[in-house]
Amino acid sequence: MDLLTMKNELSVKSKNGTSFLLSGVIIWGIITILFLQSFEINTKNIFALYSTGLMFPLSVIISKIMKVDWKAKSNPLGNLGLILNLAQLVYFPLIFWAFFSNPNDVLVFFAIITSAHFFPYGWLYNTKVFYILSPIMVLLIFFIGLILNGEYLWVIPLSMLISLVFLNLFLLINYKKKVSISSGLTKDFNF
Repeated sequence: MDLLTMKNELSVKSKNGTSFLLSGVIIWGIITILFLQSFEINTKNIFALYSTGLMFPLSVIISKIMKVDWKAKSNPLGNLGLILNLAQLVYFPLIFWAFFSNPNDVLVFFAIITSAHFFPYGWLYNTKVFYILSPIMVLLIFFIGLILNGEYLWVIPLSMLISLVFLNLFLLINYKKKVSISSGLTKDFNF
């Protein structure tokens, strides 16, 4: 099996990772609700980081509901998705630095790191959707963070939630296109 075939097969089996991204929609929804509360900023930041602990269990549950093979053990690239996901943890010291130096910026750092880590999935799943939306999400959060200047911070997780909904929609369109291609209806795999 050649590399392109492995990437396309992984894309279809895992539905472009949408079960994890839908879990992200839920997490960022929780974070939005947290930041609408009147807690002190450090408490909000701590709860936001704790809420990410729901990511993996939610992803597994959503994978079962969607009938997604998120492990893709039969595909040699199957473990690469997990490695790319864990790679974002290397950047978490930036979040902790912000936590101690300027707590109002924690969410901006977290949202930018999350958005940026989607970029290499464009290669893994052979889709331009990640290549296009990841930088757009990064720039969106960056500019929102500048404009908000530490106020109305709930706008940041709400923006992430909305961005993830669009990312999921475009990835599901891409997935359906690839399924129709594998049925022999069209020739172009790279959306």
